[in-house]
Parts: sequence; structure tokens; C-alpha cells
Amino acid sequence: MEDRAQDTPAAGVEVTERGNIYFFYRPAVGAAGEDGPHGLVDVQRFHLVLSPKGRDTLRVITIGKKRLPEPRDSGQRFWGYVERVADDPDAIVEELEGGREEGRTWLPARPAGEGVYAIACHGNHTHLLYALELPEEPDEVQRELHIGKEGSYLLSVKNPQASSPPSVGLDEEKKAEFPGELQELFGGRRFIACEPPSFLDHEGAELLLMGSADDPGEDLGIDLDPEHETEATADLFQELQMERQRHPVEPLLAGKWA
Repeated sequence: MEDRAQDTPAAGVEVTERGNIYFFYRPAVGAAGEDGPHGLVDVQRFHLVLSPKGRDTLRVITIGKKRLPEPRDSGQRFWGYVERVADDPDAIVEELEGGREEGRTWLPARPAGEGVYAIACHGNHTHLLYALELPEEPDEVQRELHIGKEGSYLLSVKNPQASSPPSVGLDEEKKAEFPGELQELFGGRRFIACEPPSFLDHEGAELLLMGSADDPGEDLGIDLDPEHETEATADLFQELQMERQRHPVEPLLAGKWA
């Protein structure tokens, strides 16, 4: 990805990370027969993959509600967590493959979108912004998963040393162990803005994603500058080197369930 954006952020806004973003859903077992999945009820998992510019790091983030929050609804607060961090695309593709684990069967994930993103500090909170490049026009898959042409969300990270209600969040052994300089930033608080973005480099980091009324361009002064992409130029297949036969492209290119 080239460094194309030359925006001037609004006062008090600092862009701390840019990169490519990919959206994936994993069909539930039994929902990918001849007719394929038909909607959110047939989705088992929903993932974001962040690829920060200038680094080899790739992060898989799983969203618990199996979709994004409504972009401008700050009342919707969706829990998620960093499931995998790796510098090898093969490790990320393996995470998105099918298989069996602890007696459960997983089907290969389907790509549902590709675009560019930015993480920006704005006062005492952090924004995750994206602009979609594929599909060119969002359709049924993107509507169900709340993947619009662009989105702006508030992103917070949970203190792994803070308690959670019963049956909420990750088991203790799966929670992130942040280095001292990151853990100290919590200062005893349960949630803080996800700044610096290196919080996301730790597997088991628990996150809170919620809609934001701020417009990336008008309110924050951030131009994500998405490019026109096609199947031939899609970064997903070049960067992640995914096999089209294993990961159907209809959701990515046409927005249709597969």
C-alpha cells in the first residue's frame, strides 16, 4: 500500500496508524451446503484483519456480535478480542482456515470486504476508521455485517487485571499480558482508549468497539483515500496469499453469500 493520503487532521486529532483492513465471516457448520449461508444467522464468526503500514505484523480481531456496530450508534458496544498476531501471512491464513478444535468443526472463512483504515487519537478517545475498496458496491453480505462504504468507531481496550461479570470476556488464561509500560497506562481503570495501537499487538487483548457520530473527513480531517480495486489487484490475495478455491470470492467482489 502506497503512502497516498496527504490529509491534515483537525485540531486535537493525531493519526497513529494506517494500513489495510480485511473483513471475514466464517459460515456455521451446516450453513454452507448447496445453497450456502443466507444471513447473519448462518454466520459462526466475524473477523477483522489489520495490516499496519510499514510493518510485517498482521492481526486477527474477532467481534463477538458477528458484525460491526451501527456506525453512528454510540449505544451499541460490541466486545471483541485480538485472536492472532503474526508476521507470517501463512499463520493468518491458517487461522482463517477450517478444521477441528476441541471437538468443534470450523469452516474456512470467506472474505467480505477489503479497504484501508486509520487509527487516530481525538481527545481522550481513539477512533478506528475505514473506507471500503471491495466490493465496489456493498450488497446483502455487507448489509448484514454492517460493513458500509466507510465507518468510524470508538475503540477501547480492557484492563486484563480488571474483573469481568460471570461468563463475560475471555478466560483468565487467554487474556493478554501487556508489558509494564502498557499496563501502567490503565492506572486502575477498566477501559482506556486504544493508544498506542501496540495494544493490538498482543493476543488476548479485549476490546470494545462502538459507533461514532464523527465523520472521518468533515469532523476529523482524515482522508483515507481508498483506491479502485479489482480481483486482479486485490491486496487480500497478494498480501495474505489466500487460495480462491478455499475462500470463495463472491462476498468480496459482489457482496453475495457463499
